[in-house]
Amino acid sequence: MIRTFSIVLMVAAATPALASAQQAADPAPVVAAERAFAADGLATGVDASFLKWSTPDAIMIAGGGPKRAHDILNRNAVFDPAAPSLVWWPNWAGVARSGELGFTTGGVEVGGRRTGHYFTIWKRQSDGGWKWVYDGGTGATAADVPGADTEPLLLPVSAESSASPDAATTEVRAAEARLAAAAIADQKAAHLAELADDGRLYVAPLPPAIGAAAFPATLDGWPAAFRFAEPSGGGASDAGDLAWTYGAASWDREGTLRTGWYVHLWQKRPEGWKLAFAQLLPDPPSSPATATPPPAG
Repeated sequence: MIRTFSIVLMVAAATPALASAQQAADPAPVVAAERAFAADGLATGVDASFLKWSTPDAIMIAGGGPKRAHDILNRNAVFDPAAPSLVWWPNWAGVARSGELGFTTGGVEVGGRRTGHYFTIWKRQSDGGWKWVYDGGTGATAADVPGADTEPLLLPVSAESSASPDAATTEVRAAEARLAAAAIADQKAAHLAELADDGRLYVAPLPPAIGAAAFPATLDGWPAAFRFAEPSGGGASDAGDLAWTYGAASWDREGTLRTGWYVHLWQKRPEGWKLAFAQLLPDPPSSPATATPPPAG
C-alpha cells in the first residue's frame, strides 16, 4: 500500500512537468509568429516588418553571402501600398523539444505571382515572444503548394536529445563533415545517406521534394559534386535535438565554377542526426554580361 501511494505521488509530481514539456514543444506559436510577420509586411512594408521581427544579429543570405539583416535593411524605408505586394505563408513547420527554437517554410508571392519558397529559423526571446534569426529563400516553384488558408504540415518533435546545445553543435558539425567528404565525389549519394525519410529538399526551379521517394530524381537537378565548406554559422536548441547550419559551397556547371551557400536543418533521431531540410542559394552572377544561372546551380 505504501509503495502504491508513493508511485501515485511520483506520477502526480511528474504530470505537470510532462504537460509543461508538451506545451513547450508546441509549434503553434512559431506558425503564429510567421503569419504575424507576413501580415506586418503587407501593412507596414518589407523593411519595417523584417526589422521588427528579427533579432539584432539575424542573418540573411543576400547578394553573395550572409549578412546581418539589420545592416542591410532600410530603417527609413517609406511604405508604398501601391508597390507589388510580397506575400508568404507557412506550409511546413516544426519546433525543438525544448520549445525555444523552431522553423517554418512555405510559398512566396510577389505581385500575385508565385516566385519561390522562404525558409525561416525562429527563436523564442526572453520576454516569451518570437523573433527570427535566419531568413532566406529559393526559387523552387510554389505553383502547386497549398495556399495561405491551409494549416501547415508539422515535423514531428524529436524524442532524442544531446547533452547540451554545444554537444549538439559538435555532433552536427561532424555530420556536416561527413556529408562534405562524400559530396566531393557524389553529392546525390551523399545527400541520400543523410536525408531524413520525412525531410524536404529544395532544388530550384523544381518543386520541393517531400519525402524519401522524391529525393533521388530531385537531386539529379544538382551538379554531380559539391565542395561544402565547414559551417559559417547556425545554432542548436536547448534540448540538443534541432540544429541549423549555413556555409559556403562551390561546384562546377558546364566547365564554369559556381559558388553559393547551403542551408541545412538537422534533427536528432534514434539513428543519429538526420538532414530534415536542405537548400542551396547560388551567388548572383559576377557581371551583367554573365547569364543568370538557374537557382539549382
